[in-house]
Amino acid sequence: MNNKIKHIHFIGICGVAMSALALAFKRQGCKVTGSDVGFYPPISTYLDEQGVEYYPGWHPEKMGTPDLVVVGNVASSSNPEWKYVQKNKLNYKSYPEVIKEFIIKPNSIVCAGTYGKSTTTALLTWIFKNNGFDPNYMFGGLMSETPTSPLPRLRGYPPQGGNLKSPLEGGEGDVMPLPSATITTSDWSIVEGDEYKTARWDKQPKFAYYAPKHLLLTAVTWDHADIYKTERKYEQAFQKLVDGLPDDGKIIVSERVDNIKLPKNTITYGKEKNTDYRYSDIKQNTNGLIFTITHAEKTYTIVTPCLGDYMADNITSCFALANELRIAPEKIIASIKTFIGMKRRLEKRLNGNITVIDDIAHSPVKAEAILQTLRQLYSGKILAVFEPNTGNRRPESISSYGNAFRDADEIIIPHLTQIKRDAKDTARPLEGDELAKIIGETHAHASYISDDDVLIDYVTKNAGTNSVIVFLGSHGFRGMIEKVVERLKI
Repeated sequence: MNNKIKHIHFIGICGVAMSALALAFKRQGCKVTGSDVGFYPPISTYLDEQGVEYYPGWHPEKMGTPDLVVVGNVASSSNPEWKYVQKNKLNYKSYPEVIKEFIIKPNSIVCAGTYGKSTTTALLTWIFKNNGFDPNYMFGGLMSETPTSPLPRLRGYPPQGGNLKSPLEGGEGDVMPLPSATITTSDWSIVEGDEYKTARWDKQPKFAYYAPKHLLLTAVTWDHADIYKTERKYEQAFQKLVDGLPDDGKIIVSERVDNIKLPKNTITYGKEKNTDYRYSDIKQNTNGLIFTITHAEKTYTIVTPCLGDYMADNITSCFALANELRIAPEKIIASIKTFIGMKRRLEKRLNGNITVIDDIAHSPVKAEAILQTLRQLYSGKILAVFEPNTGNRRPESISSYGNAFRDADEIIIPHLTQIKRDAKDTARPLEGDELAKIIGETHAHASYISDDDVLIDYVTKNAGTNSVIVFLGSHGFRGMIEKVVERLKI
């Protein structure tokens, strides 16, 4: 740590990544303060527990004179605290610049891709910490606090009538989640490489600051149309990341990535036989997954309590990178077995006759993958409440909505969160009724319900036995999930 940094202020502290950094600095003994437009559990709970001073709104008179101000993307050009920083010439950085200075180490592992990057970063960190490493790390999500279920019991496994005992079922102590960021003295770092812009004054992708020696790349499928106006511009950002890798680094890439020029030493993973690490024989139920990974003519059985067959893809990528960095396969497998997953990744908020799921899927591509998984697992009706992120409310994104929601019985668009717009941008974001109409072109049951209470009443009354109500989106849904859960518990 820089001994000159005694007080750090975060403009926009309630974001998952910003709050994670704030708490990491607090654990290092720094005074941490912050501001934002609203605070909600679990972020507010974590900040309170760690004694972080924060306040709602933007109040320069409360900031003092911090040694460093971390400016989040929430701070527009008219933000009073941002103006105060500039007027008083305070030391400021974007959070990717802070990660570069305080977290990135010579052995830098970056997990990047359109989807899966938070989960793979968290899982890799879990594997490394369970195998003698103490890396600096940061991932943009929250690990689940308790296991969602025992490990799955599926037909044909364990073999010969053996008993599969979950390390999560007691007798070996509780499995505690990792905080989302930690600063250590290690020369290893593991970070999530987000492709979104660094700051309002810096349009570079966040991962441009992370100098990976080793790279895990999960997918490159056009997203964030508000930043990348064309598919090609999106691909170019990832191409530059790949081109910057050192010759002695490892690069692990999904078989689905076919729009990036890759180096000759690329190690691939996926379902196909020609990949270096191949996963197959996926068995799943509502308790988790069992599948196999084959590499160098050896086959390994993987057991996880995480939901979703796409998790086989994420896990295989982490197995591959950890194995290439010389962690023994049996130790990797043991760590995977105790990884309890991430909040807002197929997170069960209610499990009963009606299941309520919360997932961060904020694009049609991500929503499609979640709905496919739910259709495989549940026999009843699937009601999806969907709110896209900023980029997927732009006109350029319309083509990606075609048939993306075919596995849902009904799609409901809620009142959409107001988003900040660049004054120079003339494109008007799609509103809820327009979005429902677009989805309705390929789906018979898409609707817009602008009133939260009416929406809550509708989904609770129209979900039957074995049904799923799934909330898809990066915003918090204004407490609707909690109200639906309470209503269904009565």
